[in-house]
Amino acid sequence: MACLALPPPRWLAASPAAIWDYGLGLSATIPVLISTPGHPMQKSMGLIGLGETIFSWPILLTALVVLVTLPLLNAALHPRQGEQVTEIDASQYIAKDESGQSVDGLFADNTVATRLNNSRLLSLAVGLLGLGYVAVSFLRGANLDLNKVNFLILFLGILLLRTPAQYIAKLNEGIKTITGIILQYPFYAGIMAIMAGSGLVDSVSRVFVDVANQQTLPFWGLLSSFLINFFAPSGGGHWAIQGPFMIEAARALNSSLAQTSMAVMLGNAWNDLVQPFWILPALALSRLKLKDVMGYTVICMFWVGAIYICTVLLWGCLGHP
Repeated sequence: MACLALPPPRWLAASPAAIWDYGLGLSATIPVLISTPGHPMQKSMGLIGLGETIFSWPILLTALVVLVTLPLLNAALHPRQGEQVTEIDASQYIAKDESGQSVDGLFADNTVATRLNNSRLLSLAVGLLGLGYVAVSFLRGANLDLNKVNFLILFLGILLLRTPAQYIAKLNEGIKTITGIILQYPFYAGIMAIMAGSGLVDSVSRVFVDVANQQTLPFWGLLSSFLINFFAPSGGGHWAIQGPFMIEAARALNSSLAQTSMAVMLGNAWNDLVQPFWILPALALSRLKLKDVMGYTVICMFWVGAIYICTVLLWGCLGHP
């Protein structure tokens, strides 16, 4: 059988499973934070040592399963030896933006995303909102500092370069390896602030927590964390806005604080497989786009999600401290 697709890049399939393993090791933000004396939530939850979180036997076993099975899954995504692979001809799907410049993308003319990327109205609205915020902050007595300068440069660029697609193209000419980080993180910081200030994080968490009990709270914490991470993709920032509510719920249900904290961490890490900011430098070096590898990371997301769900459910039912 022939495969009509781009085969996965070798560096993706051959990468160590540790790349996908954020949340299970010493790079896990939440368990490291809550084991540190003086952490922001120490008064409500105390200190929880690493022996109860990333070095507990359920998590060590989970890490082992991921480390063994994920490279096998990645290898299985490659075409078999001798199998015919027909690469997609991207030239068949070239679209034109308002200025007549080429914009590649699968059926680009018919997607909402492409229309938004080439919308002058969207750039105008976003640029004016950003500059309006700066104007209001100055009227309220704010000073011009480095953050404000960066903010002005970002939103002036959005306003002056007509469309989001043209802005990204210009950024790629000068800072190709870090364009995604510079452009996306300020917006995610804003989304995170809205999530926290509006109480939306508490609302999302409460929906899950209301159906939880002592044993299943970590499971619902995992799912709510996965959902919230779409809007707040940062381990520390994520915990700062979801942690207080989850701690309160764990105390009310007499559920394990260690398990609940790790469930939030695993949900955050699980979601990173479909929001892989960590892969941006590798994409720049390999001259690939996120859409070229997203299909493979989504498959990994399903597999890792199944492992994490089994972990938190069994861990909660076993009553491990």
